Amino acid sequence: MNKAENNNKEVEENKEIPLEESEVSETENPIISIEKERDEWKDKFVRLYSEYENFRKRTAKEKIDISRITTQNVMKDLLSVLDDFDRAAENNLKVDDSKAIKEGMDLIYNKLFKTLESKGLKPMESKGSKFDVDLHDAITNIPAPSKKLKGKVVDVVEKGYYLNDHVLRFAKVVVGQ
Repeated sequence: MNKAENNNKEVEENKEIPLEESEVSETENPIISIEKERDEWKDKFVRLYSEYENFRKRTAKEKIDISRITTQNVMKDLLSVLDDFDRAAENNLKVDDSKAIKEGMDLIYNKLFKTLESKGLKPMESKGSKFDVDLHDAITNIPAPSKKLKGKVVDVVEKGYYLNDHVLRFAKVVVGQ
């Protein structure tokens, strides 16, 4: 064999050795396997984070849509009451009978109240009940007219309301001491 053939044979043998060493080192080297595992976890994390961000954006949009639709439905129901007020105001200009005006206002009030009640509104019954800081806002304290009214609501300045069994507005009350 001549020198050129020997050199070519050595180069070919040298090329094969590093390939075999690198294959062995990938499976036996813990750093490479840990890096692969890290990359897998990182990919899972990025995907999960993206899913969470999409979920968060979608639920925020749905919440806004629900609020808008609910408000729209309430306003739609209140429009009939507003129409009744318009008709009553127009009719009151032509009528001198205060009894008829009072009856018309009572009808409109009852319609408004029934509409709000159908949406979950319920008035608080506070007068004569024990003062409760979770339901009442004390405007003032006065000497109780009787011993039975001590620590109880003597007068209601502004009614309180529940909306679906949650306090919507606290009742403003006068408390007996």
